[in-house]
Amino acid sequence: MKIYNTLKSLVLGSGSPRREELLSSIGLKFKIDPATCDEPPARAGQLPEDYAIEMALMKARNVAASNPQTIVIGADTIVACDMNILGKPSDKTNAIETLKSLCGRSHKVITGCAIISENGEETSYAVTTEVEFINCDEAAIKAYVATGEPDDKAGSYAIQGQGAFLVKGICGSYTNVVGLPLARIMESLISIGAVSPVISE
Repeated sequence: MKIYNTLKSLVLGSGSPRREELLSSIGLKFKIDPATCDEPPARAGQLPEDYAIEMALMKARNVAASNPQTIVIGADTIVACDMNILGKPSDKTNAIETLKSLCGRSHKVITGCAIISENGEETSYAVTTEVEFINCDEAAIKAYVATGEPDDKAGSYAIQGQGAFLVKGICGSYTNVVGLPLARIMESLISIGAVSPVISE
């Protein structure tokens, strides 16, 4: 049973199956059109939150250019530790080193969000969740990396998958760590009249 009605044409500017699942889970209807632009690295001294917003806006604008008269949702999720942005691993060795660096401490998962309305108005923000890892031994990390799950994940883990065993606790939005801060996105879509709750009789 769906929770929201979709009132306007929505486009998700991402090929992430996790973002698709999150929006679909509450009944939204939308088109998927992943952005095709290259992502430049963060500039020296650039705050992780600012970088995530910049990337989300870049993706949303890229998709909006070929989807006129629609509402476009763009997002970019990054992991930051000590102000260092941890992207997707370059290989399994890099994934192992990344996870070892996160063990026994906290890091930030930041999702930059950008919504472009049908008249071109832009809304953007970043949502941050603090994630704390257990102090995991290297053998377990290597076994996890061998599953292949970390291969295309920022920070080299998936909280919604097998990577959950690493997570001691979180402070903030769980869905943000998955890839999209669903509650905040819905607030934005409601505010521009793109969706409305289903009225039960």
